[in-house]
Amino acid sequence: MTHHAHGTDELCDAGVSLYEHALRGGRIGSGEAEAAPCLLEAGLLRPSPDGTDRLEPVAAAVALQNLLRGPAEHIADERRRAARLARSLAPLLGTGSGLTASAQGSAAVRVHSGIDRINEAVSLAMADASAESLTVQPHVSHTHSHPDLHARALERDQALLDRGGRIRALYQHTLRHAPTIHSRYEQLRGDVEARTLDEVTERLLVFDRSVAFIPASEDRTLALEIRHPAIVDHLATVFDRLWNLATPMYPEAVRKPSLDGVTPRRRAIAALLVEGHTDAVIADRLGMNVRTARLHIAKLAATLGSESRAQLGYLIGESGILKKEADNDGEEAAE
Repeated sequence: MTHHAHGTDELCDAGVSLYEHALRGGRIGSGEAEAAPCLLEAGLLRPSPDGTDRLEPVAAAVALQNLLRGPAEHIADERRRAARLARSLAPLLGTGSGLTASAQGSAAVRVHSGIDRINEAVSLAMADASAESLTVQPHVSHTHSHPDLHARALERDQALLDRGGRIRALYQHTLRHAPTIHSRYEQLRGDVEARTLDEVTERLLVFDRSVAFIPASEDRTLALEIRHPAIVDHLATVFDRLWNLATPMYPEAVRKPSLDGVTPRRRAIAALLVEGHTDAVIADRLGMNVRTARLHIAKLAATLGSESRAQLGYLIGESGILKKEADNDGEEAAE
């Protein structure tokens, strides 16, 4: 098989074939490696420690980890570069009011940088609202851990309620029993409701269906203020549909029943298992740590009598627990 020149970030067919031969045989002669020099360049072969003119293959798992390190570092560098650019330009995004409309872009979307600026923009938007506040909180808000921010948030919520508005909040199910959330709503007077879902979107704020806020960075130090009617209406519709699927938490909590000994939490995990997700992905999607997710998976396996991961997926399908839940949800929606 002919070897063609290529970069060290890929393997050619000749290289893969020779590497497989080396793995099966344990070693090859240095002369054989000349047919695929990319194996030495990529660190897949190394000199034999016995001093002979032989080359030994690096274990495939180790080789893969070494080869992936370069792309991973490149991706991390690009993310850091993007973050630096965002931090550098964010303070300038509000300047240039004298530019033409095409040059300054759409004023329907603005970027706010820093927790203080974001909270100031949210407070101004809420001060103009009189009808409703719709929020999605996948995590406990940072305002709960900052007394001043918490007090300001309560004040603006109560002001909206005093103007005759209403508040609807949607949380991830893992926050259902968080004391900070319940104590927050117990301090408010007015039309307030909160519900939970197994999976929710990233943080979302919608006021009077005319302005919305969404995060623009993973650490939530950048946020977008959106006033484009079509986009805000779309986000409000997403909230409405999630709200209709959610389970009431406040002022009156409703507990979904277990089906055949399987709790709602484990049914949510079962659905993600059937989709083929790893423990880490399941934990992230459902807002729990990996250890808790694995504990639920183990108990689900015990309930269904499974002895392996593959068998568990089969037994979930055979048990019908996911279909039963869908049927129950359909009946509740019809009512």
